[in-house]
Amino acid sequence: MVARRPCASAVVAAAGSGTRMGAAVPKQYLDLGGVPIVVRSIAALASSGAVGEMVAAVPSGDEERFEREIVRRYSLSSLFERGCTVVAGGSSRQASVTRALGAVSGEYEIVVVHDAARPLVTAGEVWAAVEAAMEWGAATCATAPTDTVKSVMAATTHRAAHFVAETLDRSRLRMIQTPQAFKLSVLREAHEHSNASPATDDCALVERLGLPVAVVPGSRRNIKITNPLDLAVAEALLASESRVGAGAEANAMEMSGTGAAGGLEPPTIRLGQGFDLHRLAPGRRLVLGGVEIPASLGLVGHSDADVLTHAVIDALLGAAGLGDIGQHYPDTDPAYAGASSISLLSHAVDMLRAAGYRVCSLDTVVIAEQPKIGPFAAHMRESLANAMKVSPGCVNIKGKTTEGLGPTGTGEAIAALAVAMVMDMRGGAAV
Repeated sequence: MVARRPCASAVVAAAGSGTRMGAAVPKQYLDLGGVPIVVRSIAALASSGAVGEMVAAVPSGDEERFEREIVRRYSLSSLFERGCTVVAGGSSRQASVTRALGAVSGEYEIVVVHDAARPLVTAGEVWAAVEAAMEWGAATCATAPTDTVKSVMAATTHRAAHFVAETLDRSRLRMIQTPQAFKLSVLREAHEHSNASPATDDCALVERLGLPVAVVPGSRRNIKITNPLDLAVAEALLASESRVGAGAEANAMEMSGTGAAGGLEPPTIRLGQGFDLHRLAPGRRLVLGGVEIPASLGLVGHSDADVLTHAVIDALLGAAGLGDIGQHYPDTDPAYAGASSISLLSHAVDMLRAAGYRVCSLDTVVIAEQPKIGPFAAHMRESLANAMKVSPGCVNIKGKTTEGLGPTGTGEAIAALAVAMVMDMRGGAAV
């Protein structure tokens, strides 16, 4: 399908304490598949292509930590046209969204509100909400209940807590999820007229204005992680999807089947290529693929100048559409002076995983007259594989010469080429 341009801002409600999880930190900071839940939620919004900026409302006093450990560590700002903004949340979800709306730029007509604890939302669900909001002014994702639903009344005796009052027609009922999408003017008006009267979601505030709220299909996969069981289910979903991507049964995780986001789509494969060249000079370490090699000359660069690892990083970022190494690790930033390129690779892989990608395989070529690559190839494969969280069998390293031609042939430089293959595990992300 034809790619669509970003048309929405996003507010991510990440200020909750998550007491029902019973963890030492708020639930949005807990790991899901090795990546914080909130990072997955934000990256899912970014990967939809619908969102051009993100504002996160976080626990008051946690802004600096969130900026450092979440936004900067996973380079989340680079995923959006207008970057990420972090604001202090309020005493309630409603107050937090109100504060976040104050930081929205106004560049986009639509604003999407999403729970930080819904990391498995698909692009199809985001776009469905956005497009419905464009037409109706407000929209929410929702699923139909599968259980019988009854209203109850409090018991008048101590023998029972409640009695059934009525069995409800579940064909008229929906379980509300996020994302919820609104015309920015509509949601701002709704919050301005709320008078701090509590509501459990933003759609309720719009309803009070007498305005329509469209309902679009969500999915049972788009769970909200509230307690340890939810987290276990989300881990199982990710693990099952990884098995599907590795060639297991493509239908194993069939979901509710409602709308474009109803089922798990098989992962797609994406390729990226990388190239780098660094000159050689005395007095420098020679590091290739994270392995220091004894030599009289070393590679010159702002970091440790590991030309092979730099090519690998560029290949991975290219495969995931996440820019290039210079964008994320500029040689003008003193923070990367002398930096370990293998550490940068590990960070880049964290970014890919947060955006919904998994490394499949890597093929590389080191172009140099000296040293001979063969004796060090196995150690280099292991080093690169560890950083990419794959087995060494997924990594290939070849050594080539240019037979005396060019700067690599005369021993002035070493060059490297890399081709990476990654799996797009997001499901329904193509738009």
